[in-house]
Amino acid sequence: MLNSLQNPLSLIGRLLIALLFVPAGFAKIAGFAGTVGYISSKGVPLPAVAAAIAIVVELGLGILLAVGFQTRWAALAIGVFTVVITCIFHAFWTDPTQQMMFFKNMAIAGGLFSIAAFGGGAWSVDGQRKG
Repeated sequence: MLNSLQNPLSLIGRLLIALLFVPAGFAKIAGFAGTVGYISSKGVPLPAVAAAIAIVVELGLGILLAVGFQTRWAALAIGVFTVVITCIFHAFWTDPTQQMMFFKNMAIAGGLFSIAAFGGGAWSVDGQRKG
């Protein structure tokens, strides 16, 4: 039963995870100065460069994840990005109010690493190119 749902579930999973990142990338473009200010407030060096990297990862790689093109690499890169930024922006060991956000983001990274391990499924650009 679940085998017959593998491709639609893979598509739905990719789209739902991309739904977190793609709009966030657009929001960072629209509010670039505010994004740079927030990143700077966390002590990240070169905050404008960091904001540009975040836009590329969230918007660019998020779109690749959604359509399933270079799915494994996109998921891996977004997963690593998520772990790194979570440790910077949701460090619950210095601010206990961040614990829920920290673990939520780690769970999202886990989902991304699963996609990186197993690919985007047949209902992806990668899957169509294989077949």
